[in-house]
Amino acid sequence: MGLKTMSTIRGASATITVAGGSALVFAEDGVTVPNGLHLMVPGDSDYQTRRQCTVKYRPPTLDPKTGVYGKDKKGVTLVFPMSLSDGRVVFNTLRLEREVHPSFEPEQAADLLRVGAQILWGTDAADFWANGSLS
Repeated sequence: MGLKTMSTIRGASATITVAGGSALVFAEDGVTVPNGLHLMVPGDSDYQTRRQCTVKYRPPTLDPKTGVYGKDKKGVTLVFPMSLSDGRVVFNTLRLEREVHPSFEPEQAADLLRVGAQILWGTDAADFWANGSLS
């Protein structure tokens, strides 16, 4: 299957697990991020290619004109830099964002994450991530 016939699993009973591999440990590095946190991989000795993670949160706010709350916004940016053979450093980046209204039920918000995780890692989207296939 591919994107055009993609199927995901929904609901509280849907589980997403990670097994095997080795831990990639992140730690605070003192960089100030407004409404957020900046982390790095302390095991990366080369500062130029140190892997990083930035996490941000924007709470929902009340619109005084309408009396209605807006959506909150949560985002994570992962950066895995690498040095090219000519010495340039490029920043390989993954951005994850979720915006939900405060009245969106917590279980619905969790379901949104479960479906999103399947789009990131599931077999139906594998060819898209590997080579850009839209089929």
